[in-house]
Amino acid sequence: MNNPAWWKEAVVYQIYPRSFKDSNADGIGDLRGIIEKLDYIQSLGVDAVWLNPIFKSPNDDGGYDISDYYALQPEFGTMADFDELLAGLHQRKLKLIIDLVLNHSSDEHEWFQLSRQGKKPYTDFYFWKPGTPDAPPNNWPSFFGGSAWQWDAGAGKYYLHLFSKKQPDLNWETPALRQELYKVMRYWLDKGVDGLRLDVISAISKRTDFPNTDTDDFNETIRKYYANGPRLREFIAEARTEVWNNYDVMTVGEGPGITPQNALEFLHPQQGLNMLFHFGHMFIDQGPGGRFDPIPWTMKEFKQVFETWNATFQQAGWGSVFLGNHDFPRMVSRWGNDTLYRQESSKLLCTLLLTMPGTPFIYMGDEIGMTNTTLTSMAASLDVETQNGWVQARANGIPEAEFLKYANYAGRDNARTPVQWTADSHAGFSTARPWMPVNANYAQVNVAQQQADPQSTLTYFKNITQLRKRHRVLTHGSYKSIETTHQQLFAYEREWQQEKLLVVLNFSDQVVNLPDEVSAYPVCLITNYPAVNPGLLQPWEARIYTYKV
Repeated sequence: MNNPAWWKEAVVYQIYPRSFKDSNADGIGDLRGIIEKLDYIQSLGVDAVWLNPIFKSPNDDGGYDISDYYALQPEFGTMADFDELLAGLHQRKLKLIIDLVLNHSSDEHEWFQLSRQGKKPYTDFYFWKPGTPDAPPNNWPSFFGGSAWQWDAGAGKYYLHLFSKKQPDLNWETPALRQELYKVMRYWLDKGVDGLRLDVISAISKRTDFPNTDTDDFNETIRKYYANGPRLREFIAEARTEVWNNYDVMTVGEGPGITPQNALEFLHPQQGLNMLFHFGHMFIDQGPGGRFDPIPWTMKEFKQVFETWNATFQQAGWGSVFLGNHDFPRMVSRWGNDTLYRQESSKLLCTLLLTMPGTPFIYMGDEIGMTNTTLTSMAASLDVETQNGWVQARANGIPEAEFLKYANYAGRDNARTPVQWTADSHAGFSTARPWMPVNANYAQVNVAQQQADPQSTLTYFKNITQLRKRHRVLTHGSYKSIETTHQQLFAYEREWQQEKLLVVLNFSDQVVNLPDEVSAYPVCLITNYPAVNPGLLQPWEARIYTYKV
């Protein structure tokens, strides 16, 4: 806090390039589409843009299967387009964070092709194990269903893939592999990239003795076997020494399996990452079977996740906060009421996001309250995880109609529908048929309509980003939760130097009484309703109060 870095002060806007804006009428979002919308992005009041992977890829898993780390996906544009995008962001004083996938590559990457052929040193760039086609080395399950081992007939061995079978895991135990990945990072940082989002970085060191998992709870398997491996701190420290310390770069690691008890080990100020994405709240509604095994969640559990992680980061390190991204359902459909109170609950969630400790990350479209889509058949899903889940479900006798309920609640297709810019054909995303159908509600939920509406979610989002910048207590202040009698009421105080704020959020469809603590706060800074009722909170109402200490 004595040496605030830009990433502590920033609000980050996440873009899934394929679905943001199409500039050349091929139905696929691209870099020039992002360039067209740079003024819009700047108008949001954000400080940085995080791009999901833009590298050459067979696109088995939405670009997270990279076949060439030095080339762009041709559908997205040229390197000249990238350079123009980077320059355009910097001209607007916006930072660029790129998404690097360093736990695995595509099976079409040259390294893997040479590895399966037995060529040195590439044989050790991946995890190969002997066996027979019907006997995998252990019982590890893939994130995407089925075994995490794939038999390769040409090599006569199994290779490890914690994700899709087209995403073989890279073997960080091999020094030559690590040096190749450091070269990749230097290449993009030399171009002027400001930040690296490191995909599933918690799994680059895994249990290399490969014991069987002893639990049916998939999230426990992640924690005990895939993440937090014996050399994880060492690998992160080496990357920092070899690369990151030589640049003014922010690093944020995706950390499934990392817990409040061990998170600070990976955020050491000289040897660690700058930030982590934790998944305490994002897995709260997942049963032992993972994404397609939904279970009920309560506000008590939801609040406890924030309480625990905020307490961790008040000791040391720095946190991040997000409520949705490309891998999860739309935030208003998951945490709010996306029908009767879509606008109010979208605004409330934006309030939570921008008033919690840590760096907030907002996913494209959430600033206008985009909602989940509705698949009418499993054939309509374009997501490898959802399709693999359906294969397993079908084998277990689950009817398609039942599995569709799970997919429409939790599946990744929900977050990947094109951004809804206008009420025109294809929501103004493209003049051609989009790669993925736009959400059917685009005429009611779109940027153009909300830009003209002073009461819209978009207007509110812009207002609250400015409020966050004016009140630095929201960046640097302490966090204290307030006990409330109404379970669905979420209230907390932020305090720093001479300022203290109270945030009150009604996560319900009911009118509720304000907590007693409000009496000590004379000024309401913002609310998501047109008028304030002094004693009551309306359904999904959010308020921020202040007084000077």
